[in-house]
Amino acid sequence: MKIQYAAAFAALAFAVSGCASPEVISARQPGDDNLTCSQLTDQYEDAQTFEKKARAERGVTGKNVAAALLFWPALIGTYSNTDDAINAAQERQRRLERLASDKKCSL
Repeated sequence: MKIQYAAAFAALAFAVSGCASPEVISARQPGDDNLTCSQLTDQYEDAQTFEKKARAERGVTGKNVAAALLFWPALIGTYSNTDDAINAAQERQRRLERLASDKKCSL
């Protein structure tokens, strides 16, 4: 009986920790140097969206409350991942800004 509870708890903790992670994007992507001004703008907007989604994961969400109540290390993992995702999205934005500046584009 104890094994069943432990297995159920572990499965729930794994599910909670796996759901609450935003995607971490790469600052450099293949073909960046060949993007047109409009493509740079689109990519920049996408990077901003990734950052907003990552910031939203840091708030009080049902997933985060469940993680805190059921398996608090999962919450720490989520916050660590959101930091990585936010930083990566900001780095991507800076890279796209430099490329746009080099091409005399406005974002």
